[in-house]
Amino acid sequence: MYKFIFWDLDGTIGNTMEGVRNCLNYGLEPFGVQIEEGIDNIRKFIGPPLRKSIPEHLGFNEEETMRIIDRYRERYIPIGVFECEMFPGVVEAMTRLHDAGCVQIITSSKPTPQCLDVLKMFGIADRLDEVVGATLDGRIDTKIEVLNEAFRILKEKYPDYSKANTILIGDTKFDAMGAQEAGIKCIGVSYGFGTPEELLEHGVISVHENLDQVCDKILAE
Repeated sequence: MYKFIFWDLDGTIGNTMEGVRNCLNYGLEPFGVQIEEGIDNIRKFIGPPLRKSIPEHLGFNEEETMRIIDRYRERYIPIGVFECEMFPGVVEAMTRLHDAGCVQIITSSKPTPQCLDVLKMFGIADRLDEVVGATLDGRIDTKIEVLNEAFRILKEKYPDYSKANTILIGDTKFDAMGAQEAGIKCIGVSYGFGTPEELLEHGVISVHENLDQVCDKILAE
């Protein structure tokens, strides 16, 4: 059985599409660009760091990208972080995994303070053993950097920690790619911002439409 459960946040625990879109549009406003409604328009900006996705998908240079990100954070930290809702079944899944003896850790590319804000708003912060997110200074930013930081913390705290009994629950190819690079297994959910096809293409062990099925799969291994 997998003992250490890594949870992605955006798209796996919470539907953060509204907040990300609103704040991205706030950041883009001085440039006369806006992201239209719809999951296909926003999904590319959820998962990877904005410093990579903005130039890739919108064509801005490094200086412009940082101006957009600074303005994004100006709205996101006090307002946008709370423009989200928890997906169904999260509390039940976390309770089930806890009762089975699992250690549960958030591993998100969202900065740690904002992860904590969302988890507290959802009322599930006390159900998690660790929260590992990105740092605002960019030192920890990508999924693999977040995962490596989680490994470091768990090795210090749990003598029996091993990648072999660790699995990541995620919704996008960035979760799957990060897990693959880090040497751990990943299980996908289809209700978030990715697609089953891209998750399977990037090596998840299976994809499920709800968290009850995810728990069944994890606890049966």
